[in-house]
Amino acid sequence: MRNIKAKLLAAVVGLLVVAAGCSSTSSGSGSGGSGKTYTVGVLTDATGIASTNNGSSVQGVKAGTVYASRNGYKINYVVADTGSSPSGVLTAMQKLVEQDHVFAVVSVSSLTFLNSSYLTSQGVPVVGLAEDGPEWITAPNMFSAFGPIDFTKVATTSGLIFKNLGASNVGSLGYSISPSSASAAQAVGISAQNEGLKAGYVNSNFPFGSTNVGPVILAMQSAGVDGVSGSVDSNTFFSLVTGLKQAGVNVKVALSPTGYGGDLTQGGPGAVQSAQGVYFLSSFEPVEMNTPATRQFQRDLKATGVNGDPTFGEYGGYTSMALLVAGLQAAGSNPTQAGLIRALSGIKSFNAAGLFGSHTLDLSQRTKTIIGVDNCYWITRLSGSKFDLVPGMDPICGSVIPGKTVSVSG
Repeated sequence: MRNIKAKLLAAVVGLLVVAAGCSSTSSGSGSGGSGKTYTVGVLTDATGIASTNNGSSVQGVKAGTVYASRNGYKINYVVADTGSSPSGVLTAMQKLVEQDHVFAVVSVSSLTFLNSSYLTSQGVPVVGLAEDGPEWITAPNMFSAFGPIDFTKVATTSGLIFKNLGASNVGSLGYSISPSSASAAQAVGISAQNEGLKAGYVNSNFPFGSTNVGPVILAMQSAGVDGVSGSVDSNTFFSLVTGLKQAGVNVKVALSPTGYGGDLTQGGPGAVQSAQGVYFLSSFEPVEMNTPATRQFQRDLKATGVNGDPTFGEYGGYTSMALLVAGLQAAGSNPTQAGLIRALSGIKSFNAAGLFGSHTLDLSQRTKTIIGVDNCYWITRLSGSKFDLVPGMDPICGSVIPGKTVSVSG
């Protein structure tokens, strides 16, 4: 989500809320680390518009401390809430670094891009999710648990999904404020066309967090779309899907990158009803696959008091902690922050605590990943109150389309 701070100020409101996390700060020489005990900062959108998908990341981090303990590390954490506010992002970062003296930062936030240069200038290792902007490719201290997504390139994956599920005319929606969202909306259209489908409606200029989707519904109806993708928060996307159904649009494929799991089921009967038949993307194995990795993930969540379907934020927090542990293991005993950054840069086969299945991520190849590990998505479809696996799509993987790029102005 590129630096369009003035627009974001008009789109979101919120104040910084900083909460203490698990346990007390470990001892160390001003860097939050001592032996095999480390203090990390959790930068997330716990409140405000962006909390819909990121607010539960703290629970994922907490479950990640269980994973870390099993691997010989004690991780304490403090939480900094951006409040989904531009001013809140920098204030939260500064508190983590200058007051809490954290050794590393776990970032699961839609707004990190606004001030990521501060963490880079301070030499702080950052692990998290590249859900916001291109800094996960360009900044040497930042490492994404599902890969540093290159927002300028296009993969075949989205087009393959729509084609295989029976759509012929695709509409896509993205937020103007967000480089990841805006470019993803454009990339979906290009990917669909690459597979011989029509991209009847592409809008990468929708207001951040808005649910005023009436004009979009009319435009998609006029364009004759039968497949829709929303690189937006769940509130926006489900408002769109509900409105299309009410308008009588025959949507064969509604594909959402957010909302899988607890993000939807914890929203109550209304949310579940509005999402019937929607297909959901995941960058990790869904728990419905019942693999050893998903079972362990659920056990670690349960050990910290979290039951039910995992959320996007919980996946993000947990896998980010798994990446931190992998970095600490590679860095050796008593690493410095610079040493941890070097170690993370050299990891060639990260498997997200097994949640990538047979796939692995090479963190030394920052421009290889386009939309996730090996350009793959795991797909589920909501039916009733449960998520069903989609045959042939757990995962479905694509490849980079040569010569196709996306340019998002900001």
